[in-house]
Amino acid sequence: MACQGLAKGETVSTLRAESENLKAKLEEERAKLHDVELHQVAEKVETLGQFVIKTRRTLKGHGNKVLCMDWCRDKRRMVSSSQDGKVIVWDAYTTNKEHAVTMPCTWVMACAYAPSGCVIACGGLDNKCSVYPLSLDKNENLAAKKKSVAMHTNYLSACSFTNSDMQLLTSSGDGTCALWDVESGQLLQSFHGHSADVLSLDLAPSETGNTFVSGGCDKKANVWDMRSGQNIQSFETHESDINSVKYYPSGDAFATGSDDATVKWPFSLGMRTGSALCECRLMAQRSARDRGTTHCG
Repeated sequence: MACQGLAKGETVSTLRAESENLKAKLEEERAKLHDVELHQVAEKVETLGQFVIKTRRTLKGHGNKVLCMDWCRDKRRMVSSSQDGKVIVWDAYTTNKEHAVTMPCTWVMACAYAPSGCVIACGGLDNKCSVYPLSLDKNENLAAKKKSVAMHTNYLSACSFTNSDMQLLTSSGDGTCALWDVESGQLLQSFHGHSADVLSLDLAPSETGNTFVSGGCDKKANVWDMRSGQNIQSFETHESDINSVKYYPSGDAFATGSDDATVKWPFSLGMRTGSALCECRLMAQRSARDRGTTHCG
């Protein structure tokens, strides 16, 4: 007997059978496309030649380990922070120091240049992120212009400006990331999802949307929506802390570096599609802007 709402001659059982038949055909078509394993494809990729890396400049001035650095968008200046408690702005061409700030604590673990190149941010064991406006007067006392923007309950591990000087993204040993308004110091959004210290973060390129990725001591790399504060995707493939995360220039994938001595990449569409083994603890890594390469140290 036909069911109400069905076409004449149709029954639930016939529709179910048709549905199962369509599913079988779909699986058959998928099987045709999945005719090779990823490692087999990788074996056919031409091996990149040996990179020849030369030291162009050596910037001397810190008295202890350099923990972080960031380039200005003018591709000439850079900022570095160190375990000696100093933050230095450099002219990378001349190796001259343009500005130097002594922080109230040692272990300045994070520093970042603003998009305009007129502001830097830094922080570490003081649990906060401080912002310093830069000027052409190299003798100006930057410490007098310091502004505390972000406050965490544990050490600041990383910081990064968004696509403007007005918003700052931070990560912390308190297990959270946070988005702050630079002008008011107001917390705009907090991101909860890591179960241990967050060690690194990186924003997706602006054209790919309002997302960023973070990595931490819980062995997870989490992708976040800055607008909603929601954890979009979570990846757990490492065997130890994730020290570094970095988006590809295209923004559709990212790489991770870990204490387990591996770089894993690219994380995309919920799948890890490759990995590389290193012979040391990975402290940082960067993705090249060409040729789809990544390097680490």
